[in-house]
Amino acid sequence: MPSVNPVRSPVLRFGQLVLGMLLILSAPLLAPLPGPAGIFLFAGGMVLVLRNSRWARLKWARLKRRWPRTGHFVDRMMRRQSAMRRHERAKASKSAAAEAGAN
Repeated sequence: MPSVNPVRSPVLRFGQLVLGMLLILSAPLLAPLPGPAGIFLFAGGMVLVLRNSRWARLKWARLKRRWPRTGHFVDRMMRRQSAMRRHERAKASKSAAAEAGAN
């Protein structure tokens, strides 16, 4: 994995943001149809919006502080990098505490 985070063009970021909003807004339209299509559209839209909007990331962080269990679950389901790092740190600290307790 490259360590350098390439800067994307503002036009591409805006296009992805608009596409994400359209996916989120179209999810309730597909929800009554059989199958989980609405859930996948909403999740895909959330991913695009969270990747391209600082305002949405700040709101998402506030939401996660208020309801941590729900935020943790959604982060894991969206396979967000920050959630994966937090999970690995928690697992490492838990194993380190178990080793310290065993000694």
